Amino acid sequence: MQYDPIKNVIGDVAKKAPFLRKFFYWLLGVMFLRTWYVKRAIKELLASKKGAFDLFDAGSGFGQYSYFIAKNFPQVSIHAIDVKEDYIADCKQFFPAVGITNVNFGVEDLTVPMHANRFDFILSVDVMEHIADDVQVFKNFFAAMKSGGRLLIHTPSNLGGSDVHKEGDSSFVEEHARDGYSVEDITTKLQNAGFNVLYTRYSYGPAGTIAWRLVVKYPLMMVNASKMFFIVLPFYYLATLWFSLILMRIDFNSRNTTGTGLLVAAEKK
Repeated sequence: MQYDPIKNVIGDVAKKAPFLRKFFYWLLGVMFLRTWYVKRAIKELLASKKGAFDLFDAGSGFGQYSYFIAKNFPQVSIHAIDVKEDYIADCKQFFPAVGITNVNFGVEDLTVPMHANRFDFILSVDVMEHIADDVQVFKNFFAAMKSGGRLLIHTPSNLGGSDVHKEGDSSFVEEHARDGYSVEDITTKLQNAGFNVLYTRYSYGPAGTIAWRLVVKYPLMMVNASKMFFIVLPFYYLATLWFSLILMRIDFNSRNTTGTGLLVAAEKK
């Protein structure tokens, strides 16, 4: 299934007014369990930051994480990039409109070296599964980071990420270059790039994976089949969202020994 066209339809509605985009960010924060994990990890890894620091949002998408970080860490200076020019153009309009001036946006390709010894923190959320040459990107992250800087990545795992569970399964998201990472694969690649891996943690454990199917997969499949299903979605969520949120809370408070998502933190010594 092609995920981007559906995201673009929703994004087009959200960009019509600042309050709609804020509501869109709030909705993403509620309905996507990965956002719960990523925001908690950001707060943990940036807890010791007292003065000004530079952050690289590497694959900013709709800008929701840059917005969250800018609001919670006013001393930060954020450089947010994406390969999609329309996403960047929307963010360039929205952020100044709501008075956020410590974020700048640009169109960049992560496989091309662009920065050296610049950032204290690099964030990459559900980006690496879209890039075939991940080894080069990890090298570029290391070069772009200051000594002592930290990296946070979230990506599908090889244990059912992209809803691929066995040989022959096709990825739920056609735009993916890989179905997911094993802990060993991403750890080795980051270490070869020069990073010290602080931890790997599974997100979307058994409970979270069920919630993801109810909240994300099945609704997107319906809308992908026909845009008419946008009319049905509010009623669908009325019936399923409460149960899905309970499952997400259980997952979020569990120490998952397996999961379809992978959260990785690393540092440059």
